[in-house]
Amino acid sequence: MSILFALIPLAMLLLAFAVWAFFWAVRSGQFDDLDTPAVSILLDDDSHDD
Repeated sequence: MSILFALIPLAMLLLAFAVWAFFWAVRSGQFDDLDTPAVSILLDDDSHDD
């Protein structure tokens, strides 16, 4: 039972960190362009270095 007194605050700290990291990622623009990286692999690159 006494382990809960340690695990509950630890879980709350981890949750707070996860929420902070999510909002930091949103503010820094990590989720702005979700399509271009997935499509860029399909685009033909004509520059050849022979």
